[in-house]
Amino acid sequence: MEANLYNQAGEQIGSIALDEYIFGVTPNVALMHQYVVMQHANARLGTHNTKGRGEVKGSTRKLYRQKGTGRARQGSVRAPHRPGGGVAHGPHPRKYTKNMPRKMRRLAVRSALSVKFAADQIRFVDAISFDVPRTRNMLSLLEAHAISGKTLLVLDTKNEASLVVQRSANNLPNVKTLWASYINVRDLLACDTVVMLKGSVEVLEGFLAKSTRPSLAAEEAA
Repeated sequence: MEANLYNQAGEQIGSIALDEYIFGVTPNVALMHQYVVMQHANARLGTHNTKGRGEVKGSTRKLYRQKGTGRARQGSVRAPHRPGGGVAHGPHPRKYTKNMPRKMRRLAVRSALSVKFAADQIRFVDAISFDVPRTRNMLSLLEAHAISGKTLLVLDTKNEASLVVQRSANNLPNVKTLWASYINVRDLLACDTVVMLKGSVEVLEGFLAKSTRPSLAAEEAA
């Protein structure tokens, strides 16, 4: 399968060959949902904490005798229903981490890429380079490609040139830059347009493409 390839000025300069195993799979909606839930859960710190009745300050003596006062029986001043008392069944530090097998994670990412490609929301660009980091340069690029709304810019490798491009987009609230090796479902689905460099496609193919390792039966036959 192929897609149009553009240069930095927004002109079509040819086409780019895409792996159907990455950009043409049948989307697995359940896996994409599970992936996003995992991302949100792993982003939680879980550092919330409350003090129970055994942790707050206060005497443990009984406030007054059990019977004969005409009032309701009371125990410690640290009881949860009293001012300054402990919190009953409050949150304590915990981990919210969720895990997914690698094959499921990669299928979820391939599903999200396929959804974006089928909706014609991926713009493949040969290369992007700026002399100096400047927001005006990034705005000019988006205007040249007629891109508006939330945009995800997928860069290939971290070097001086790509860092200049990243800094040029930092002041734009609707543009997010992401290294291709960090591609994920949440960022893909949250944007309106994905701007992907030719080098980023090669990075994705490096870890998302179908394995070319020969089968066990073929190894035994050899």
